[in-house]
Amino acid sequence: MNNTAINEITTEINAAFSQEKAVEIGILSIKTANQTLDDASTRPDPEELYHELWYEGEVCCLFADSNLGKSIFAVQMADEIARTRNVLYVDCELSDKQFQLRYCKHETGERHIFPDCLYRAEINPYAIGAEGYEQHIINDIETAAHKLNCKIIIIDNLTYLCNASDKSVDAGIFMMKLMSLKKKCGLSLLIIAHTPKRDLSSPITQNHLAGSKKLYNFFDSVFAIGMSAKDSRLRYIKQVKVRAGAFKYDASNVIVYEIEKINGFLRFNFREFATEEEHLRHRDSCQTDENETRVIELSKQGLSCRKIADEVGLSKSTVSNILKRHKPQLSTVQQNPIPDGQLDIGQTPQDHATTLL
Repeated sequence: MNNTAINEITTEINAAFSQEKAVEIGILSIKTANQTLDDASTRPDPEELYHELWYEGEVCCLFADSNLGKSIFAVQMADEIARTRNVLYVDCELSDKQFQLRYCKHETGERHIFPDCLYRAEINPYAIGAEGYEQHIINDIETAAHKLNCKIIIIDNLTYLCNASDKSVDAGIFMMKLMSLKKKCGLSLLIIAHTPKRDLSSPITQNHLAGSKKLYNFFDSVFAIGMSAKDSRLRYIKQVKVRAGAFKYDASNVIVYEIEKINGFLRFNFREFATEEEHLRHRDSCQTDENETRVIELSKQGLSCRKIADEVGLSKSTVSNILKRHKPQLSTVQQNPIPDGQLDIGQTPQDHATTLL
């Protein structure tokens, strides 16, 4: 490109900026920082959708371990929001019968009456696993949002949208598609996700969100549900990531609920605000020593960190830390491997060593 052409382009860009217009260069739309502020100030600030946990225009994530009530809380959010706005709940978890039983009082047949603005969608089971399945879901959600005039979408759960959420590249591409959908259609999205088994003595962190770290990086806000170690009927909610507003419900101020069915509506019933520390399990030294001994024994038997974590009931990271502390002890066993065929069925390396002595 010669100097004349470059000068013409530069003149065109400067003219656009002087007229307070965005300059389009390929896929980039460029404004001055001041013009960005001026343009944004003409639009209303995002409103809370649900108790400062989720704001308009956000792709938000709610995660928790299995059977802690993620779907129950998400439907409760949808029920409240739908009293003033259209909400689409994409339910990949429950059948219509399971949904009906959850929101019906068995003894009397009384059922909860949801707002007419709350829509529920199921996925055709024959479509799952088909080629281009994940892109089809995103496209169909966009179409449904348009036809229902719906800007609030809750998707239960992430696994059905992104089967390879643990792979960095796939997770990144998927999240970019969601962000594009949010901006293109002006949507607010809540995605329900899982967490690997968590040790109840450990505070909830971003590392407990299952899948690639890229998922967490892309979400605008993230909050989690934890089970109380002092009462299995209690759940607490903790904010993990915030972009709009402030960390109101951090470790020093979690929201404590009890799951109850009231007039046919299974819901999280507010109990109190508390510190997360109050609801964590406190291990005594005896219990800790017992767990460490068991972890070391299973490692010597050749079990992986994940299998040991499942067996002992600890998180994978806790098991890994225990093994690091006892690395010299484990290295001795690894340096003296037992030839194939010399272990009897059910015999451990320690038993074998005793027999030789």
